[in-house]
Amino acid sequence: MNLKNSQLDVDTWIKEHGVRYFNELTNMAQLTEEVGEVARIIARRYGEQSEKESDKNKDLGEELADVVFVVLCLANQTGIDLQAAFNKKMDLKSVRDKDRHKNNEKLK
Repeated sequence: MNLKNSQLDVDTWIKEHGVRYFNELTNMAQLTEEVGEVARIIARRYGEQSEKESDKNKDLGEELADVVFVVLCLANQTGIDLQAAFNKKMDLKSVRDKDRHKNNEKLK
């Protein structure tokens, strides 16, 4: 997945079908809602809570894609090059956390 291209795809979709971006606060609320839907599926499907009948047909991949879509919207609205930011984060984690998890006794 190329984040730069994905940002362009989202921007094109918004301009062709979405009329305009929701404002940043609305998109933040939508992001929170979408993350909640992901959490609900994971808690019930992989956690200790029982899954409700109404949740059994929910598609985790689709819900994760909803999260990505809203994140891409927020990046577009705020002028963030998400690909550059992600690359920078991976570089930072590769240096800072290079041996962190290998040396974590809790993970052995």
